[in-house]
Amino acid sequence: MSFTRRQFFKLSASGIGATSLGALGFSPARVLADVRTFKLARTSETRNTCPYCSVGCGVILYSLGDRAKNAKAEIVHVEGDPEHPVNRGTLCPKGASLLDFVHSPHRLRFPEYRAPGSDKWERVTWEWAMDRIARLMKDDRDKNLVQKNAAGVTVNRWTSVGFLAASASANESGYLTGKVVRALGGVAIDNQARV
Repeated sequence: MSFTRRQFFKLSASGIGATSLGALGFSPARVLADVRTFKLARTSETRNTCPYCSVGCGVILYSLGDRAKNAKAEIVHVEGDPEHPVNRGTLCPKGASLLDFVHSPHRLRFPEYRAPGSDKWERVTWEWAMDRIARLMKDDRDKNLVQKNAAGVTVNRWTSVGFLAASASANESGYLTGKVVRALGGVAIDNQARV
């Protein structure tokens, strides 16, 4: 068997390349042995809005759990929603780190109250927090509601309180929030998007 110099170099390069790939772990047997199932195969998709800024990017949350009685689903993956008109599947670094935000041990999960003059926060129930907020709002509105202006025209303005709305909510919830605050007489309404 005789080889030309060109054939010898081709055969040598092929042999060196094949043995190098095998030594680096690229053998077909190894690849086929390492096949694993897709990690999102058994998860449930939930579409939501990123809570960070006023852009309102769409995200898909993947949770794992059978939702049986007394079993809570756990979020295992977060990605951008490719069907969302705002971000079309992309996420900024803060949005991409939502999974860390969800699983953070420092995330506040319950209402807390710090009494005047106190140096520590204490955990309270949701009922107590809602009752306290409602009582303080009612007392302030009763004290500061301006029913008529200087010309005697009925205005019903509650000027001593401001309301900061979330821009990441849907149009329907934003509309209802605006209606409730305006019905109470609120005139200082703002949100992150300045709409």
